[in-house]
Amino acid sequence: MNKRDNRQEMIYWADRLGVSLTQYAEELEVLQLNEIKIVDLLPEMLLMIRSVVSNKTFRFRRNQIKLIENGISISFLNIVNSPLTSSVSDKKILKHVQPHVRIVPLNTESEVIFPKDINIQQVTIIISFDYLKTFIGKDHKRFDYLFDNEKTLWIEEIMSPELAELVNEVADINSSKTLSDAYYRLKSLELIFHLFKNLMTREDIPHQNLTKYEIESVYRVRDKIASSLEQAFVKEELIKLSGMNVIKLRKIFTQVFGKGMYPYYQYLRMQEAARLLIEEHLSVSEAGYQLGFSNLSYFGRLFEKHFGAKPKKWSRMNAKQ
Repeated sequence: MNKRDNRQEMIYWADRLGVSLTQYAEELEVLQLNEIKIVDLLPEMLLMIRSVVSNKTFRFRRNQIKLIENGISISFLNIVNSPLTSSVSDKKILKHVQPHVRIVPLNTESEVIFPKDINIQQVTIIISFDYLKTFIGKDHKRFDYLFDNEKTLWIEEIMSPELAELVNEVADINSSKTLSDAYYRLKSLELIFHLFKNLMTREDIPHQNLTKYEIESVYRVRDKIASSLEQAFVKEELIKLSGMNVIKLRKIFTQVFGKGMYPYYQYLRMQEAARLLIEEHLSVSEAGYQLGFSNLSYFGRLFEKHFGAKPKKWSRMNAKQ
């Protein structure tokens, strides 16, 4: 499928989903759709795979999805290429973006961002509540907060290595030519299984209705935490940035990201440490000092807690061939 066909395919399905892109016709010209594949498994679910690069940073507001009356959108987002030509502002946007999963009810509007010159790979599953509940079985009660259309919920989960590997497998649109619908249905359910297995480990807290302002505020806080991993954040600054009191901020942050602010900060530091060891080939001490650790023994213990092995041993086991 050539790029013109890719664009027509995207516009066709956007119309079917009820999120017409007509008003963004001019802006869409900046998008280079390298790949797009839609797998129609309706009425239960729809799978979309796309790889896209934008010639300039472009945002648009995605309306409610109406193709499935009651359901959720599960987007597996993974930046696969971050060239040096990216602008400073775009790099700031992407610095904090780990491969992650975003869960949003279909009746919720959301902002979609395409940063300049970044090849973004995405796998999205749109699935009905009834089908999802049947698949999960009796354990679906653990996730009742996801099945409440009266609430505006927004869940983001950092992608586990096993999920990331599976997402990359699904994103290979040439991976199955035999019984392709059956293949993609099985892979979609496999992704959902691993995702919900990870969600089971989240702190069991009451989930409250979120306003657009609260969602935007908590992302400003997250971005601030992630923008300088080499130094601890100042709690008072985050409270001021959010416009909330500390109790409300803690509750909403944990609800959206599944961790408190400090555990989330430490998690991001360890993910960056792993990247520095493997991709930048830094020594353990270099990685530790770059991330602001003056006590390398503490750095080693924290790394082992997250990855199950000391940094040096872990980097040897995971060194790229």
